Amino acid sequence: MKLNHVFVVAAAAAALSAAAQQPLTVANFGGANGKAQEVAFLAPFTRSTGIPARGVEYTGDMAALRAMVKERKIEWDVVEVESADLKPGCDAGLFERVERSSLSQAGMLLPGTVQECGVGAFVWSTVMAYDTTRFKEPPRNWKDFWDVQRFPGKRGLRKGARYNLEIALMADGVPRYEVYAALATEAGIKRALTKLEALKPHIVWWESGSQPPKRLAAGETSMSTAFNGRIAAANRDGVVPLGIAWSDAIYELDYWAIVKGSPRREQARAFINFATSEEAQLAFSREIPYGPTHMNAIMRYDTGRARPAVGAHVADLSMASSDLPSAPGNMRRALAFNAGFWTTHGTALESRFAQRMN
Repeated sequence: MKLNHVFVVAAAAAALSAAAQQPLTVANFGGANGKAQEVAFLAPFTRSTGIPARGVEYTGDMAALRAMVKERKIEWDVVEVESADLKPGCDAGLFERVERSSLSQAGMLLPGTVQECGVGAFVWSTVMAYDTTRFKEPPRNWKDFWDVQRFPGKRGLRKGARYNLEIALMADGVPRYEVYAALATEAGIKRALTKLEALKPHIVWWESGSQPPKRLAAGETSMSTAFNGRIAAANRDGVVPLGIAWSDAIYELDYWAIVKGSPRREQARAFINFATSEEAQLAFSREIPYGPTHMNAIMRYDTGRARPAVGAHVADLSMASSDLPSAPGNMRRALAFNAGFWTTHGTALESRFAQRMN
């Protein structure tokens, strides 16, 4: 029995060692984001460390991840996770705990970047995007989004309650710093749903991040909520010039999380350290303007924002324009997405939204 036990342990160790030699697999949301990760994170990480790494696209659905962890057949090592999914996934045992002492960049990352089971990968925003050729004067805020008389055309909204309830309240005059307090009340919920119902005849729902720029370019919508990076990528293609109104955008972080039970945990930690470094973050934002979480990369992104020499005049960056969601000038006028609120109230709100808007 003892000899058999030795063989079993040795076989398990050999299997674990073999698994650790496989390429590190990073699951991301694909598209322009996935391409930028390949250029800024994956390929340079392999060149720098000699550790092979590859990206795979997934939808963000936690079902596949739950199955991997439950069956102990781990195919992904690092996953890109939206903020609303991070804590529930952590509580469900899908992710490894973060060892803050292992994060070489921790002291230079934005507040809120380091969580119990995740490390902030980048900042992104849900913004109002519009076809610049359709209007004499550009729309500036969510109130304009609802004004189909001054700004005719269909409106694109992401299907679901999340983001839309916040946007509806801001369109109805609720200051962004009061939005979640209002949504925590029955009166606030009714107010948001009533506001959305008023726009319902003009709404075209979208589910994939690639849809808003395509529909704007095709003339199917004149304004749409969209991920800021997707609009920037579309403008690089130069089909139709698209604009962004940054006022009351909703910003949040995507996080790196290590899949529970990954045999490549150490390689995964090395990847996260690399991907949160100043140079890697800067390179990523140059490929797609999602905001760095590393403060030095934020400062260096825009022309003229390199760290000033001793004695040089320091500009007030809180007022400077930028296409980065994490730039001070944009964060100061944006709503921070409250993932905890949606973890607590999301199921009930999604049900009420579906009843009223379907």
